[in-house]
Amino acid sequence: MDQQKIDIKNIPVHVEVHTPDAAKTSNYKPRDRIYVRAVKGLHQLIRRYIGFAFLGLFMLLPWLKYDGNQAILLDITEQKFNIFALTLWPQDFTILAWIFIIAAYGLFFITAFYGRVWCGYLCPQTVWTFIFIWFEEKIQGTRNQRMKLDADPWTASKFFKKAATHFCWLAFSLLTALIFVGYFTPVDTLFIEFFTFEAGFWAVVSVWFFALCTYGNAGWMREIMCTHICPYARFQSAMFDKDTFTVTYDEKRGENRGPRSRKDKDYKAKGLGDCIDCNLCVHVCPTGIDIRNGLQYECINCGACVDACDDTMNKMGYPTGLIRYTTEHSLNGKPTRILRPKLLGYILVLVAVTSAFIWTLYTRVPLEMNIIRDRGSLFRLTDTGLVENTYTLSISNKSQRATVFDISVAAEMSFQWIGMQQVSLQGGETRSVTISLALDPYSTELNTIPVTFTVQQQGEADVQLQQSTKFFLGSR
Repeated sequence: MDQQKIDIKNIPVHVEVHTPDAAKTSNYKPRDRIYVRAVKGLHQLIRRYIGFAFLGLFMLLPWLKYDGNQAILLDITEQKFNIFALTLWPQDFTILAWIFIIAAYGLFFITAFYGRVWCGYLCPQTVWTFIFIWFEEKIQGTRNQRMKLDADPWTASKFFKKAATHFCWLAFSLLTALIFVGYFTPVDTLFIEFFTFEAGFWAVVSVWFFALCTYGNAGWMREIMCTHICPYARFQSAMFDKDTFTVTYDEKRGENRGPRSRKDKDYKAKGLGDCIDCNLCVHVCPTGIDIRNGLQYECINCGACVDACDDTMNKMGYPTGLIRYTTEHSLNGKPTRILRPKLLGYILVLVAVTSAFIWTLYTRVPLEMNIIRDRGSLFRLTDTGLVENTYTLSISNKSQRATVFDISVAAEMSFQWIGMQQVSLQGGETRSVTISLALDPYSTELNTIPVTFTVQQQGEADVQLQQSTKFFLGSR
């Protein structure tokens, strides 16, 4: 037993605490401001036209009228969404779910095929950021002028330019917020009441909240939203493969990079590639990355570096496409597969969910009915000896127009009907209709009789709902 004993030794432990060197960390900047340089080219022209179309739709849609009402009104307080002739209620959640699923798989499909082009061409964060940068360029000048202005001491001219820039930012943010809130409340009334100080508390709070969010996101945070906050930047690479078109630098052609004269035609003999190391691709990038370092999750595929590089190549007399939309397979000399299993899978899912969405819309009945019974008194005997059951029908007109509905009942027996057989409802109105059925108890030996109520829109055989219940006679 003594030979199995293990001696225990005390090992002293010395922990050293390293404190940061203030001299080395005092100049550390967690984020330097990105000064985006203006660039012209095919991709930026496309991006601007798409951005203008998107912005125009956003600004115009709340003002459209349909059948005398706001065409698109997502009224949360009334719990109904009017989209032209379609009115969605909380019971129509499946339709909204289908819309979100279609949008998600559409985004997945586009990402697998052409990379992160949604972020570069249509994302509201990108569109509004470029609009804010446009204000900067018009008021403060070019990229170099803006950098010099920020480095200069404060003067009256600098204060005026900065104040004018932020005023334009805030004014455009306020307009954006008013239009956005106008999707959820009547937009014409909102504009009038907001500027006449008659708007309600929550309307005012909502407008200023979204205005400040727009001002902060597009004016100050900018690329932080794309690189650190937006989750799409983190998982989009999971949808990439070697056949995905992304903005890519052709390293084999561009390296070794270095400056040279336009007249220098023997640069390749000196070991230089086509990249002249002008850094314009970095200056025009809204997220401040260097695409020559390879594919990075911060890249939003806006194509600004493609246009800047193509312009430089044209000036140098070199072939364009040093930076271009291409695939990894293409760069390695292999053919690019457009129709591949991943893309086909997204297409099949898109077709399936779109078909389900269309079928749900096609079979949707703009009507709802619920039968409510008094559980305390299932039946009663009338003075004439008949058994009477009372039903309360809650009928909702889920359309936008006034409609007349016919109410009927079907059963094995012939009942005496007591109550309304027609009901007129305004668009979006819900009304409870009380109906009684009476029957001679000696006309049948059954204790319960199945009955089916039908509510049908007058003149529209397809717009009807049926719901079954029971007629109780009690034990005899």
